[in-house]
Amino acid sequence: MNLDHLLRSEIQKAVTSVFSQSVDTLQLQPTNAEFEGSHTLVCFPLTKISRKGPEETAKLVGEYLVTNSGIVSKYNVVKGFLNLSLNDSIWIEVLHTIVSNPDYGQLPANGQEVMIEYSSPNTNKPLHLGHLRNNFLGYSVSEIYKASGYTVHKVQIINDRGIHICKSMAAWKLFGNGETPQTSGLKGDHLVGKYYVIFDKTYKAQISDLIASGLSEEEAGKQAPIMQLASEMLRQWEQKDPATIELWKTMNGWVYTGFDATYKRMGVDFEKLYYESDTYLLGKEIVLQGVEKGIFFKKDDGSIWVDLTSDGLDQKVLLRSDGTSVYMTQDIGTAILRFKDFPKISGQVYTVGNEQEYHFKVLFLILNKLGYDWAKHCFHLSYGMVDLPTGKMKSREGTVVDADELMEDMHQEAERQTREHGKLEGVSDEDAHMLFEMIGLGALKFFLLKVDPKKRMLFDPSESIQLQGFTGPFIQYTHARIKAILRKAESLDIHVSASDLKAVTSLEPAERDGLYLISSFENKIKEAAKDYSPAVIANYAFELAKAYNQFYQSIPIFNEENPAKLRFRVAFSYAVANIIKRSMKLLGIEVPERM
Repeated sequence: MNLDHLLRSEIQKAVTSVFSQSVDTLQLQPTNAEFEGSHTLVCFPLTKISRKGPEETAKLVGEYLVTNSGIVSKYNVVKGFLNLSLNDSIWIEVLHTIVSNPDYGQLPANGQEVMIEYSSPNTNKPLHLGHLRNNFLGYSVSEIYKASGYTVHKVQIINDRGIHICKSMAAWKLFGNGETPQTSGLKGDHLVGKYYVIFDKTYKAQISDLIASGLSEEEAGKQAPIMQLASEMLRQWEQKDPATIELWKTMNGWVYTGFDATYKRMGVDFEKLYYESDTYLLGKEIVLQGVEKGIFFKKDDGSIWVDLTSDGLDQKVLLRSDGTSVYMTQDIGTAILRFKDFPKISGQVYTVGNEQEYHFKVLFLILNKLGYDWAKHCFHLSYGMVDLPTGKMKSREGTVVDADELMEDMHQEAERQTREHGKLEGVSDEDAHMLFEMIGLGALKFFLLKVDPKKRMLFDPSESIQLQGFTGPFIQYTHARIKAILRKAESLDIHVSASDLKAVTSLEPAERDGLYLISSFENKIKEAAKDYSPAVIANYAFELAKAYNQFYQSIPIFNEENPAKLRFRVAFSYAVANIIKRSMKLLGIEVPERM
């Protein structure tokens, strides 16, 4: 039973009957917590057909619904807002429908495919806190779209070429002495990142020495020996020098092995990987064709540009005067390649920080000018920077909050707090380790996803792992508590069939509140997909857990003498646990059976 559809249908009947005119659009929203009711109809738009004031309009609709609908028990009017209370039989039917549907929360397949890009790291350093927000966000949006009925293709493009990669290679060549992940005991991405930091420190020292010898800062930057080596290595790479290519492949191979381990611990995956070294020339031919068609223009120096001034932007270079590509050229080619690889996708979602908003605005405009209709369905999932209480991160200086270290810190903090609370009696070491990982990563993911993606945020590790408050562990603990209740019910031989639920005739307010929340789960999935916002699901899961705790504290379960009500409350607990688990899964978070 789709409660919203049912209620809208009954309201439309009421409007048609009372005012002798039909209405296609209704503004229905959750009732404000300070008023009685679950659904509120905004009646101001109806005054055009009622020819009455909003309050009188609301009263007439409310009276009709109470008398004729069979689903509305009472109403109250606040100005032009009609607050509706539903019959308990409707809420009981809602629970019956949800318990009877093992796939509740999975919307029907809609036949559409979408591609979601996330992560997209550079191969000169390990993943950091910013990458965690990126990965968790992209993965969660992918899962939300799957639940919305889409076929989802998860991809990333790995930035594996360019001067920044050659900086790590140059530093390793000068100072590495053949060091490898095996000889150093470091993960491959950490080892390469170590040499990226060494490059920066050496480069700054050389610039200082050259400035002291009389050079300008600009000239010193160009003549620093380590930068000249990196630039030469880039030229050699582009000329496919065998020794340079071999070193590039070796060091990138170390990084990929390290990335794979990090992704596995994060719990994210990809269907296909694209590499910049394969795609950076892809757009060149398309840009040259664009010149022939008059979409782009060539300047006297041979460079090729697009003029976006009529779109409120500026001119953008697409090919340099020497014929080499820029990032925009590469992204044009990669976008077109992906639609060739996956011809059924209706659009692409790019999970990239908000500092690239202008870049993607330009990219989508160019693709549209080239005649690709799907460009209208491309979306930049922009997100804000993550700050720490200690300040910003700088990768060149080695002060980045490393993703691996942060995940391990969260694991250890989860272990410390769990042992402190004495929750490990009878738990094996292996199960305890899995529990610490579940809590630690759950806390981290939830904290990074509960904030609207567009907002810059402050990540506080100690706050994120608290058992009380707006945190992942609070929701995980609520799930574990419900599972303990269900185990007790099973031990007491309390088994619930869907037909048993209808033996209950009246509900408590806390039960209605909880049933309203679980009935809105699928609408929340649609809202989260529409807004590309896992924060919608995170807030929903928190509100559901909070509502269940209020129910648990105010209403007896096993002390209930009425067998029908006892079974109903067990079934209600089962439904809440299931929806909490599904909600958290959409965020990439596991929930424990015991905690």
